[in-house]
Amino acid sequence: MLRNMVESRKTSETDIRLDLNLRGSGVYAFDTEIPFFEHMLSHIAKHGLIDMDLKLRGDIGIDCHHSVEDTAILLGQMIHTQLGDKKGIFRYGNFTLPMDEVLTTVAVDLGGRFYFKYTGPALDGKFGIYDAELTLEFLQKLALNAKMNLHVVVHYGENRHHIHESIFKALGKALRQAIAIDTSAKDQIPSTKGMLE
Repeated sequence: MLRNMVESRKTSETDIRLDLNLRGSGVYAFDTEIPFFEHMLSHIAKHGLIDMDLKLRGDIGIDCHHSVEDTAILLGQMIHTQLGDKKGIFRYGNFTLPMDEVLTTVAVDLGGRFYFKYTGPALDGKFGIYDAELTLEFLQKLALNAKMNLHVVVHYGENRHHIHESIFKALGKALRQAIAIDTSAKDQIPSTKGMLE
């Protein structure tokens, strides 16, 4: 497993540079011009013990869609690459997180197959310039490019900010479990097939 990676993604719509360490301590720095997005990413980093340094410029004069989507694509690709053959990792992670009146569960499988499912209240409205519906776009593209199963269930809750924050915090916690090394099987691929994509 690689410890540090620095990758870039540049299109006619976005210019992104991401420094990522899955075996970090939760240190992060963001420069995206989208404050709410940075706030959500900080929860993945902090609770996943993932170091992230993200610089992003996008066509936010139109909206934030391309910026959020392309960040998810790059982050997902880097997670998949950094995990390598996935030898020794737990592979699975799940976390149920309470945040005041909200209760959210996130479950992941880093087994190499994409699936995304969200169950919960509609994510709509805006947080500054960030459209709330972009959270689902981010999660779907992250799962697709990391080649993982990602299930998100918001069991109940009302406050829109709490709902979003609980999703990203629980995602960080679930990823932390899944990428952790299983010391009882550190030289084994966590699959009866003997390999994972």
